[in-house]
Amino acid sequence: MAADRTDADEARDRDALVALIDWHLAMGADLALDEAPHDRFAEAEPDTAPATRAASPGPQPSAARDQKPYAETRLPAEAPRALPRAATLPPDEVAADARARAATATSLAELEAIVRAFDGCALKATAKQLAFADGTPGARVMLVGEAPGAEEDRAGRPFVGRAGQLLDRMLAAIGLSRADVYIANIVPWRPPGNRTPTPQEVAICLPFIRRQIELSRPEILVTLGAPATQTLTGIKDGIMRARGRWLAVEGERGTIRTLPMLHPAYLLRQPLHKRLAWRDLRALRRALDAPPELDRSAPV
Repeated sequence: MAADRTDADEARDRDALVALIDWHLAMGADLALDEAPHDRFAEAEPDTAPATRAASPGPQPSAARDQKPYAETRLPAEAPRALPRAATLPPDEVAADARARAATATSLAELEAIVRAFDGCALKATAKQLAFADGTPGARVMLVGEAPGAEEDRAGRPFVGRAGQLLDRMLAAIGLSRADVYIANIVPWRPPGNRTPTPQEVAICLPFIRRQIELSRPEILVTLGAPATQTLTGIKDGIMRARGRWLAVEGERGTIRTLPMLHPAYLLRQPLHKRLAWRDLRALRRALDAPPELDRSAPV
């Protein structure tokens, strides 16, 4: 049977394996913990050998006979990992602490340092690193998504995976590049397995993204997807009803024009809706091209 296989069969098998790996990555299984499995139940058993030897009469075994084979030796137990403050304090208290810390930041660099040192969100303990922002601080347009994915977690920057590559193409379609915008997420740490952030995690991180918006001072805020739109604007509508409507986000320096759009990850799953995204992109382009004397706080 093996001799009957053709190059086309080999190519199909290779494509199937690549698709399977891509699926595992999309589901969040992107980390190999070790080369061989461990019997964690055996490692958790108490070592009663010394007590047994002490109670047994007769000569003690020699050091050579008492040594266990390499396969039976146990590694020293790891020191317990410190619990994040989110696991030891009430959520309201952690969120209040986040608000107080965010309010002290006078620049985006200071805010990033504050967020990086903050240990009140449990997601920090499972993420590889912080994905604070990308693009150009102070750009006219700021885009905000929900949370980093696996690629963003590895790179330490938001929107660098497949959805980020599509976002780059969307911006290029209206004459913008990543250098022309500022990009962030509601939650700056990747949730395990790319799951949806919990309301508690969002509430804890919300003061940081609000301060990030205030310090960036964009003319136009683009919220990508329903979670970012609902969190920042307070509306309850789904993204299909909200997209393309000019809304407002209130900040300490006034009102910021806000345009909800479909998330690039959604467009990868539903490519037929790219036509809706194109309408919203053109609305964004028109707003950027409007004469400066027009009132930019009014819906268009």
